[in-house]
Amino acid sequence: MKCIVGLGNPGKKYEKTRHNIGFKVIDELINRHQVALKSKFKCDYGLYHHGSESILFVKPQTFMNLSGEGIQPLMKFFKVELQDLIVIYDDLDLPTGKIRLREKGGHGGHNGIRSIIQHTSSKEFKKLRIGIGRPIDAMPIVNYVLQPFPKTEQSLVEESIHRAADACEMWINQPFNDVMNQYNQTN
Repeated sequence: MKCIVGLGNPGKKYEKTRHNIGFKVIDELINRHQVALKSKFKCDYGLYHHGSESILFVKPQTFMNLSGEGIQPLMKFFKVELQDLIVIYDDLDLPTGKIRLREKGGHGGHNGIRSIIQHTSSKEFKKLRIGIGRPIDAMPIVNYVLQPFPKTEQSLVEESIHRAADACEMWINQPFNDVMNQYNQTN
């Protein structure tokens, strides 16, 4: 079983913010595959079957900084191995619209990833980062990530959501190295 997790903050207030781009990718996958969401272990999740492979689409319903609280017990319940987990999240260090995949690694200052590392006791899971850029003025980072994307960036954001969903779908059937080679080169 594979597990695709998109990070974000629950609630209408945060729905369109930069920090919720991981949720947007899960929404795209759920819509593509017409998967119904259920709730368990502080997560909304949908189970999708593709041939002999089962895939969990997950949106933790804790706030971003506590993401690991729901993901770890959900993985344990469904017997998901760390090598079968990919986490999608926003990245300030990538320009808006860029995506980057990594096989493993640290949190890079992202508190949602920090929480997952803490709760799984490992950095050995896949990551798909989506660029949200950095503020160009002195705006505090916490305010920046909790703002919506400006209209001028909407097409870049939509394209990155679709590419990230495409990369996740490719990973269902192909080695992660192949996915990285294709998607880290093309954007």
